[in-house]
Amino acid sequence: MSKKVLAVVSNHGYWGVELTGPMRKLEAAGYELVYTTPKGGRPVALPPSYDTTYWDPPLGYHVTTPEDAAQVVAFKDSPLLDDPIDLSAWFPERPYYSSATFLRDLEAYHQRLRALRQELDTYAGLLLVGGSGPIVDMVNNQRVHDLILGFHGLDKPIAAICYGVACLPMARDMNERRSLIRGKHVTGHCIEFDYHDGTGFIGTDFNMGPPPYCLEFMLADAVGSEGQYHGNFGKATSVIVDYPFITARSLQCSHEFGDQFVNVLDHGLRRYGW
Repeated sequence: MSKKVLAVVSNHGYWGVELTGPMRKLEAAGYELVYTTPKGGRPVALPPSYDTTYWDPPLGYHVTTPEDAAQVVAFKDSPLLDDPIDLSAWFPERPYYSSATFLRDLEAYHQRLRALRQELDTYAGLLLVGGSGPIVDMVNNQRVHDLILGFHGLDKPIAAICYGVACLPMARDMNERRSLIRGKHVTGHCIEFDYHDGTGFIGTDFNMGPPPYCLEFMLADAVGSEGQYHGNFGKATSVIVDYPFITARSLQCSHEFGDQFVNVLDHGLRRYGW
C-alpha cells in the first residue's frame, strides 16, 4: 500500500493546525504528505492560527492553544512547503462549451483525466486542508473537483476539514451532476461557528464580512434525505467517517481528525461519529 497522502492547501491562507494536526498523526503512522496548491505558490498559514491571543467571536474564547501554536510555528516555514505541485499545471481545465473545437477539446480533457488516474493511484488518500483560503481558490475549483472525483473513482479515502469540506458538495461528475456526498453522513462548519464579520484571506486586504455561504446548509442540501449533516453544536469536536469521506467541523477537531484518517487507512475504519 502506498504511504503517501496528497494534501491540497489554499494559496490564500490555511488554518495552521488543520494541516499540522492530521500531518503529525499521519507521519507518526509512517505516511508522507505531498503538497499541491491551486496555483503552485507556497501556502501560508493564517496568522490567527498561531496567535494564542486570537479571540474567536462566535465561540467566545481563545481558540489557538499554546501547543497548537508551537506546532504551527515549527512547521509553517518548513522547506517541505517550498515547492508544492501546481494543480493548475497538473490537471486540465474543462473546456468552455462555446469553444470552436469543443468536442475534440472535451475528449482530450477526459483522456488526460484517465491518464492522471494512474498517478493518483500512487497515493493512499486525499487531504483537503481548511481555513478561510479555500473559499477563494479551492471550493469552486474544477481541478480540485476532478482531483476529488479521481480519488473517489479509485475508492480511496477523502478527508476534509473546516472549509475544505465545502469542496465536497461541489465535486460532481458533469454527466450526472449529482453530489458525491448524497446519502452520506458528514460534518462541517455549523452556522453557529460562522463569523458575522472578519472573514479574511492571505494576499488581499479584503474583509468579506461573513463567509459567502452557510456551509451547514450546503452540506445538508447536498446529502439529501438519504444522508445526514451532523453539526454537533455544543460538542467540543465533530468528526464523521462515512467511507470514503472523513469530515471534521473545525480546528478543534484537527487531532481527532488525524487519528481517524489513520484508522481508515491502517485499520479499515468505515464508520465513526454517528
